[in-house]
Amino acid sequence: QGSVRPARRRGSWSPGGMEGQCGRSVAFDCTPRPAACCSDWMAELPDALPLSHLSIPGTHDSLSLFGGQRLRCQSWSLEAQLAAGIRFLDVRCRVAQGELHVYHLCTFQRASLRGVLRRTLRFLRAHPREAVLMRIKEELPIFSQPGFAAQLHRCLLEEGQGHVWCREEVPTLGQVRGKIVVLEALAHKVLGIPYEQLSISDNWNVLSLKRKWRRAQRHLDRVASGDPATMHLTFCSGNGLFTCPEEVARFVNPRCYQHLRRRRGRPMCWGVVIMDFPGTGLLQLIVDSNAPQSSRHSVAARGTSMASPQHPCGRGAGCCSQHSSTSHPRQSPPGWKSLPAPHPCQGTSAATEQKQVPSPGCAAGSL
Repeated sequence: QGSVRPARRRGSWSPGGMEGQCGRSVAFDCTPRPAACCSDWMAELPDALPLSHLSIPGTHDSLSLFGGQRLRCQSWSLEAQLAAGIRFLDVRCRVAQGELHVYHLCTFQRASLRGVLRRTLRFLRAHPREAVLMRIKEELPIFSQPGFAAQLHRCLLEEGQGHVWCREEVPTLGQVRGKIVVLEALAHKVLGIPYEQLSISDNWNVLSLKRKWRRAQRHLDRVASGDPATMHLTFCSGNGLFTCPEEVARFVNPRCYQHLRRRRGRPMCWGVVIMDFPGTGLLQLIVDSNAPQSSRHSVAARGTSMASPQHPCGRGAGCCSQHSSTSHPRQSPPGWKSLPAPHPCQGTSAATEQKQVPSPGCAAGSL
């Protein structure tokens, strides 16, 4: 149950080629920092685009950096994920000591929801034309804690600072630039887009790696040819009795990369593609698929500047390329940045990357 291993050229990164031994490829990355950043890829997309028309890279259990191999789903900090282009965050919380703290199962992830909101809004203040979808879920709902919905409402009200979308309908990009878009699954209160009403493929309990990928692939293909008014979420992540999140990602991510790469350059909406340990090459493929969407909606987005045709992904300054020019032979446009990175075989220490939750001090605001 290893990775796909196509022939590799000297000096190139192939999806799955080295990741059996190392921590980084174009599709998979378990090192502490992404190889490239893409901080402003939404900036030149038209305001009139509904979020359901976009291809959006996301992470599953986005703050799960601790708990060992069985529980750890990511190796990049929240800030690193946002800088790399992640625009969907999956945040799992439990009520503890009167506040919402981030957990994966019973393991505390050294973060609070208030801190996650503050850090995300700090990123959005620096990149005001971006938007971040945030699924907020009660962890271990079979042991549901009284007051979760009330705590969530209070947290969003006090930390939102007027920059949180808590309405049921799917907004356009223009309506939510600079904002967090909440997706939730509460029983008796609406605090965002109802998560369970969306089109979701989340076969998280993995008994067969091949079957896991086939189901994710089928859903991606349905998204590409489906109703653009519906928001689609495809989880490429998973866990299981005989596997772990990292092993699933090493198998599924390269296949997802190859599948999306075969359709590169065509008008395409992949919906929200949610991953564990994504590589920046895979993120770039998802982001790049929005360039044709931008062209098709140029008439609707009056007054929105469009990218020049020489720019392969239709983005402005701040959008950044994959680290390997041989993997993507076209020339990287100005504004794409490769980040200093550890050697691809270097190990990962999540504890050194996770930052402390910011101290209190943000002013209260309205939803």
